[in-house]
Amino acid sequence: MTKTDESKEMPAGWRDVLRGLRQPRVLAMLALGFSSGLPFLLTGNTLGAWLRDAGTELAAIGFISWVGLAYSFKFLWAPLLDHSSVPLLARFGRRRSWIMLAQSLIAAGLVAMVVVGPEGGLVVFGAFALVVAFASATQDIAVDAWRIESASTEEELGLLSAAYQLGYRAALLITNALIFNLAERTGWEISYSTMALLMGVGLVAALFAAEPARDRSAVARPDGERHEEKPIWTLNGVIDAIAGPFVAFFKTHGTKALLLLIAVSLYRMPDFVMGPMVNPFYRDLGLSWDTIGAMRASVGLVATLIGVSAGGFSAMKLGFTRTLVLGAFLAPASNLGMTLMAFVGPETEAFVFALSLENFSEGFAGTALIAWMSSLTSFGYVATQYALLSSFYSILGKFLKGFSGQIVETLQGSLDPLTAYGLFFAGTAAIGIPSILAVIQAARLHSKKPAEAG
Repeated sequence: MTKTDESKEMPAGWRDVLRGLRQPRVLAMLALGFSSGLPFLLTGNTLGAWLRDAGTELAAIGFISWVGLAYSFKFLWAPLLDHSSVPLLARFGRRRSWIMLAQSLIAAGLVAMVVVGPEGGLVVFGAFALVVAFASATQDIAVDAWRIESASTEEELGLLSAAYQLGYRAALLITNALIFNLAERTGWEISYSTMALLMGVGLVAALFAAEPARDRSAVARPDGERHEEKPIWTLNGVIDAIAGPFVAFFKTHGTKALLLLIAVSLYRMPDFVMGPMVNPFYRDLGLSWDTIGAMRASVGLVATLIGVSAGGFSAMKLGFTRTLVLGAFLAPASNLGMTLMAFVGPETEAFVFALSLENFSEGFAGTALIAWMSSLTSFGYVATQYALLSSFYSILGKFLKGFSGQIVETLQGSLDPLTAYGLFFAGTAAIGIPSILAVIQAARLHSKKPAEAG
């Protein structure tokens, strides 16, 4: 799947997805994207809102956000998904069996979180949140592999990637906006129980989706050689499952492989680091959950759709790598909108500006990054290599965000609370500067032919 022709990498837009819904694979991808996006914030930023309402300290909220590191280490168990099926679900195929198991665990974990609640002890509550995050990361591995392996052409890969992104964003609209309106009226327990029920959307899609056609006896290496797939439960199979994807990745990309991984790891770090403090900041600013939910479902949704569309338009007019670089500039800029709110206060105009900038940049950069990472994978190692890339995408930022609450509380020791928030958000924007430099260099090398770049 590795390629350098930018004309083949331009992502499809959401209108293309709607036109393609008659295709079963596109419809299934939309639903599976929704299922992948649903649990993400329920163990992340939205969980922080529930914890803040329960009176949890900012430092504890930051540390509990470390359950999200499960997403960053998923490459460790991705080889298992690349080389085996779930025994009791094997008749559904390799990819779908893991998807269905993960979805079931996510729903069960959310129910357990509701039963225990923050009041039942943060350790136990956090343990069930970790189960949800681990199962969600496993689902992501399998869904990403299903998406890439189901595409027979570059154009179809772009369409399925856009469908995934649209479904994922729809889920984020619910868990980052509408859930706040529901929580305001029914409480967090009913809200999370509802999210557990919504996991049924992805389960139905997995039941009826077609398993990707793949030749399990022999897969193609990036260099064109045929590679006999070994049983994972043998010594050679274990070595091939763990080392093979990484050897293939570095063999394909040569000396630029490390730079590509660094660029991926820094790309959205400013967003990750500020994430756990956004909802507590809104609450401490005096905004109601109703207001937050309504603004995200209106202004935030429009900004996201414009961002995704602008990303596709930019790819067509400026080229894929330039679009990637623009996204690197937008990511830290969105953090400065939060700084503005901290100093202006809960003014509607400031909220609209900050929210619009945040959602536009996420829609713009997210679509470009997903398609770019997909283009770097090699068939036969899709699950593990994409897991490797998406792990590097988040591992550093998710580790650093665990200290976010402690940093804010330390600043609040000598500053008023809102000023402390403002300086924190400005600091998270500043750490985006190395990301811009790394992405510019990586994009320049990736746009060259291997002989030129190596």
